[in-house]
Amino acid sequence: MEEQPPREQLSRDVPSPLGTGDRKLFGYVGIEAVLDQMRIKTMKTGFEFNIMVVGQSGLGKSTMVNTLFKSKVSRKTTCPGYEERIPKTVHLLSVTHVVEEKGVKMKLTVTDTPGFGDQINNQNCWEPIIEYINDQYERYLREEVLISRKRKIPDTRVHACVYFVPPTGHWLRPLDLEFMRRLSKITNVVPVIAKADTLTLEERAEFKQRIQKDLKAHGIHVYPQVDFDDDPDDRLLNDKIREKIPFAVVGADKEHQVNGKKVLGRKTKWGVIEVENPAHCEFPLLRDLLIRSHLQDLKDITHNVHYEQYRMRRLNGSNLPAKDGECLALSSVNGEPESHL
Repeated sequence: MEEQPPREQLSRDVPSPLGTGDRKLFGYVGIEAVLDQMRIKTMKTGFEFNIMVVGQSGLGKSTMVNTLFKSKVSRKTTCPGYEERIPKTVHLLSVTHVVEEKGVKMKLTVTDTPGFGDQINNQNCWEPIIEYINDQYERYLREEVLISRKRKIPDTRVHACVYFVPPTGHWLRPLDLEFMRRLSKITNVVPVIAKADTLTLEERAEFKQRIQKDLKAHGIHVYPQVDFDDDPDDRLLNDKIREKIPFAVVGADKEHQVNGKKVLGRKTKWGVIEVENPAHCEFPLLRDLLIRSHLQDLKDITHNVHYEQYRMRRLNGSNLPAKDGECLALSSVNGEPESHL
């Protein structure tokens, strides 16, 4: 009678049924080099980032964008002699630049919304913005469903929408609440308190608390959303960010001398307000969120959540039952019905 191997040896020799066991390597293989490959490829091809700024005229939207990227990327710089006028309806203006830093290229598109909230009657003034965001999803979807499609689909989808709240110091207006309620369902909304230097530190703290209460009371989920925190470490980081939202920011695209150093800031009769000084405003927190720590996450949530929801609604709405077991699918390419067996 043959001797059976010990039970411990059997359990070691039989592989895991799910194949999820970790394997120790006997020597260096070079798996970590994939990070270098990804970095080199990204530096060659570059990447896209699309940001939208929304708010009333005079809140410093263009200046804030210039401050974020330390470059003249706002719409005003592309129109010499442009005279600022308040449009009768909401107009959307997009400007695209290629920004390069240390060999990394980023195709940056800034979309401004002049006319938003500037009229006496602002009813449904958010509709052009919603339509624009959905149009970008539709454009991406049309490219995606083509039989012969591009290797890299041009991405014009809005990855982040920065909403500028007027520094009233009181509460959110019904317009602010309705806009963020609607837009937070289709894109990443980041609220900020514009021109926060017009408020004292005490007024600023009270205003932020009121805004946080209003957002919670109306069920408005701004970025970063709690529902998308999968990793515990990400949750801890995002919890700290959510405590600070909305960020109290000050924008400036001019340099001033402070203690022998050149700093970005705005000069007043009391001194220079340094936009990159955390003691003066929370602009560094906004910049870190949009660029340094969460830029890729903004793009991932846009693609995996907001675009996916639009795609599901669009495809479910365009598939109609037909006779003989066929399905008539509305073609998103030429607008004509196309039958599929």
